[in-house]
Amino acid sequence: MSIYQRVYDAPTRHPPARRGDVERATVRPLPADLLTAPEIVDALRRREFGPVFAAAHRHGISWIGLEEVTGLKSERISDGAKSSYSNPKIETVERIVDGLQIPGWMVGLAARHWEITPPTNSGRELSAVNRRDLLTAGLVVPLAGITAARDETEAALAYAGVQDVTGVEAAAERYSAGYGGRAPEEMLGLLAGELTAAAPLLKLRHSRAVGKDLARAMAQLGGMAAIVLHDMGRHELADQWFVTAVKTARRSTDRQTVAWVQARRAMVPLNYGAPRTAAKLAEEALREAGSADTAAAVLAASVAARAYALSGQRDQAVEALQAADRVAGRLPRGESADTWVGYCEQKHHVHRSQALTSLGDTAAARESQQAGIELASRSGMTRTLLLLDGAMCVGRDGDPTGACEAAVEAYGQAPGRFRGGLVQQRALELYGSVPEDARRSAAGRTLAEVLAAA
Repeated sequence: MSIYQRVYDAPTRHPPARRGDVERATVRPLPADLLTAPEIVDALRRREFGPVFAAAHRHGISWIGLEEVTGLKSERISDGAKSSYSNPKIETVERIVDGLQIPGWMVGLAARHWEITPPTNSGRELSAVNRRDLLTAGLVVPLAGITAARDETEAALAYAGVQDVTGVEAAAERYSAGYGGRAPEEMLGLLAGELTAAAPLLKLRHSRAVGKDLARAMAQLGGMAAIVLHDMGRHELADQWFVTAVKTARRSTDRQTVAWVQARRAMVPLNYGAPRTAAKLAEEALREAGSADTAAAVLAASVAARAYALSGQRDQAVEALQAADRVAGRLPRGESADTWVGYCEQKHHVHRSQALTSLGDTAAARESQQAGIELASRSGMTRTLLLLDGAMCVGRDGDPTGACEAAVEAYGQAPGRFRGGLVQQRALELYGSVPEDARRSAAGRTLAEVLAAA
């Protein structure tokens, strides 16, 4: 006897002689509202039938009735409803879905025979009400699914990939100009907004060219966010964002973008106490950049020079600095822009000054410091970093107390929004480099107080 006969034949036509016959006359397919409940849909997707049995029982189907339509022992069904009954054999899955009229697609099966050809009721036509109930029970979930699929298709068709990606590229170009008078916290908020809005685009299908453009722009925005975090002193978060930016950059297959992010990432350990790690990352960036005359290539060489100098690898530092000087002198106009992704003359003097200061070549370092200061804005962070390098040179030339005095003066000229993070880290390095008697001097105590206040 089919499930349809159990559902639609009048009970009086089949006098119950046994308990099973009673159940056979009263079991109904699961109602549509139960089949569309999120927890049931999710359970069926995982082929976890415990929640389904429990819901069917609450709906009024006894354990004996479920035994009749599924072929499972009633005790097994009731136990499964209380805990979990999942991943049964395929034959058991088929018996359950056929017995309870669960559409095959909900458990990853093809349409069941009763879905494709609705049977008649023992040779009699179904009433209009029964036909409606049958269609509702069997088709409401597939209709909901196909409606959702259409909504997704419409959303995909409405998405103008080139236009939206162009917006992301425009944001990357706009914010690459740097802080522009903004505090780091404000800049970070703007970049976070752009990244949050653009990130979902990475999930969508694009043409190969558009996908590359999107990945490049997203890598740049992510790298800029990491730069701001680095400047704020949040070096662990900065490194995490650089890792994400490198992954994104690799999607673009643009080796110069990958090299730029890697070189920028190397500056995190460089400025926060791990120069050997910085050297390894800078070397990776150099390999990515290759022999091209690009901003990424000269940045990687400059960072490598600084890392080698701080690590005591003098020969490697000099060689890397010479390479950076050569490439910086022949950069094309687009690569030498004064942006976060470009490499302008001022930026080169900042890196060169620090490398030369670490090498002890204070005369050459002062030349770069002076050239960089002339190009730097008084309201930015770059000027302060160059002045602190100058203070470090004073100490290396044998005047540690004068170094503290110069550091206090440099710190006093720094805009308030840049007195923490990287600037503070550089001043702390200077304070740590002077001997104890210099720290006990008036200038040393003042520097300690200024740093503590920051």
